[in-house]
Amino acid sequence: MAADRRAMNQPNGRPPALFPLFAAIDTLRGIGPKGSVALAQMGIETPRDLAMTLPNSGVTRRRIERLTDALPPETVTVAVTVGRHHPPTSRGRPWRVHCSDGTSDLTLVFFHPRKDWIEKQLPTGAKRIVSGKLELFDGVAQMVHPDHILREDELPPSAFEPVYPLTAGLTQKMMTKAVDAALARVPSLGEWIDPQVLAQRGWPTFNDALRIAHEPQAVRDLSPDSQARARLAYDEFLAHQMTLALVRRERRQKRGRASRGDGKLRQAVVASLPWPQTGAQQRAVAEIAEDMASDRRMNRLLQGDVGAGKTLVAMLSALIAVEAGGQAVLMAPTEILARQHARALEPLARAAGVRLAALTGRDKGETRQQLLDNLATGRIDILVGTHAVFQKDVQFHDLRLAIIDEQHRFGVAQRLELSAKGDIPPDMLIMTATPIPRSLALTQYGDLDLSVLDEKPPGRQPITTVMISDQRLDEITARLHKVIDQGARAYWVCPLVEESEVSDLTAAEARFQALRAQFGDKVRLVHGQMPAEARDAAMSDFSQGRAQILVATTVIEVGVDVPEATIMVIERAESFGLAQLHQLRGRVGRGQGASTCVLMYHAPLGQSGAQRLTTLRDTEDGFRIAEVDMEMRGAGDVIGTAQSGLPRFRIADLEHQAGLMATARQDARVLLEREPQLDGPRGRAVRHLMWLMQQDQAIKLISVG
Repeated sequence: MAADRRAMNQPNGRPPALFPLFAAIDTLRGIGPKGSVALAQMGIETPRDLAMTLPNSGVTRRRIERLTDALPPETVTVAVTVGRHHPPTSRGRPWRVHCSDGTSDLTLVFFHPRKDWIEKQLPTGAKRIVSGKLELFDGVAQMVHPDHILREDELPPSAFEPVYPLTAGLTQKMMTKAVDAALARVPSLGEWIDPQVLAQRGWPTFNDALRIAHEPQAVRDLSPDSQARARLAYDEFLAHQMTLALVRRERRQKRGRASRGDGKLRQAVVASLPWPQTGAQQRAVAEIAEDMASDRRMNRLLQGDVGAGKTLVAMLSALIAVEAGGQAVLMAPTEILARQHARALEPLARAAGVRLAALTGRDKGETRQQLLDNLATGRIDILVGTHAVFQKDVQFHDLRLAIIDEQHRFGVAQRLELSAKGDIPPDMLIMTATPIPRSLALTQYGDLDLSVLDEKPPGRQPITTVMISDQRLDEITARLHKVIDQGARAYWVCPLVEESEVSDLTAAEARFQALRAQFGDKVRLVHGQMPAEARDAAMSDFSQGRAQILVATTVIEVGVDVPEATIMVIERAESFGLAQLHQLRGRVGRGQGASTCVLMYHAPLGQSGAQRLTTLRDTEDGFRIAEVDMEMRGAGDVIGTAQSGLPRFRIADLEHQAGLMATARQDARVLLEREPQLDGPRGRAVRHLMWLMQQDQAIKLISVG
């Protein structure tokens, strides 16, 4: 009670009207300890969770007057008189109860019923309303385990009965009763949706929408597009977008440090390039420079398709920090990618005359100590590294910009550690090479400013993508012989490192041996379990041309840059995800030569495998590929569920209701401009909404970004 009183006295505390919805689930009538455990397995811990758990299907029950009106097999509701009981005569036989509507017979069939229960439910001579699936068995109408057995004075089931998701220990009857009890606790709340949006869409109030969604009258009412469900989905989206808008505002208000460069170092790098920047690159650098020149801390996402030139944008951004007298750090998720970044940036650093160094877990002893001393005294301008840069002994002289590559692979705690590296938290630039559909970008990165690289540098060549069955392996190796003799270089990607009894996917080790037998010393092998030195040596041989075929696992998925490589063979391509295939294909087409990607599959192809491969074959547009990927797999999987940061919506369907998300984003921003303190009538209603949708927790989680 004391906690409740404290909440009432705090303007940002949970409103008392919502207390009953956030009580323990066993405060609902009919929910005991076993029911609580079963509901918890479904993520339902409060009456609020139950109210937001909608039916996932429904059963049409046709009311008939006579059994002869039925069209078996059909789910019907019919009144009958109970006749004789026929208990089982031997083990495993069912208990049968003969009933009649006066002219026709119906047999009710039960397996393993308790004698006292069945005789109480169906006393001989009594009239009962039964509802269930009626089927013909040897010409006789029968109903196995009726869904409902009711007295004449009880309400018959509705013509369309909602069906809730269940888990062991729960029945539809228990679930329906518990939901009714939870809905009775939903208070009447003020309207939080913009009146214009509400009128335009013709949506019901929140309370009416909940009631209608839990009482569907037909299959169409289960659709995400139904008025009630669309409204409830919008409520979830609006609460989420309000959270992101509040976090965004808080971040913008946080003090940063203005970093203005004179542009000289950037000009030197641009002058050294073999071709001009794309318009998208220039636009992104200008947006980043404007952010960094402000005294507010930058939080920007740089999103680019494979080969769109993110590395150059990252370098030019880092040089703004250096021009302003500070340092920059670029972090990558893997050692191989960090070293690749360092190699790619080295010639640009030389052109600008700045000092660049790489720090990974491999650096030890005196070498590491010398590097740390140089970093702490400002003799290193740009540091490239892995999570090793988080370690406590890594101190910067004046860190102004932190660039994180492939951000979703870093945890929130690690990002927080990085923010603490400077006296004033550095500007943050997050890069992702995974094209993300706009709806996902709004959801996951809605609190960040967004720059998109949607053009490819002029030197980039289109890639011819072909699908070939692995039964034509000999043709592929014969073709490879021809082009290798002409000086070409090729990647050959395999899904596993060693043979597994569980899987028949060809192992990289085995493929390496087979290709070595055909091509001799021109073949190298790279996989994640190799010692780092051996991996680097193989990569170096391939990039320098001492080897022409690199057999690899997906360690080469991102960041590997060998412009001379023009062929990518992906073995058992159907076992890879779309985004991964797109990343792998992006390893070729980086130089002047025409490039080919061979998707080698094992027949017969399943439907989803065929859809993935044909999508890849038909387009190089990463954003289109990402949309298809999301349609096929769902939002969480596209980004990677472990640290995707995606909210778990109970009703909203991100894949199919992306338009509502965009509207909610706009609505949230406009409201915050009108009511910065959310203290007007609509602002107060939105506070209720955010408590109702548990965004109090989300705010705490997101604000550490």
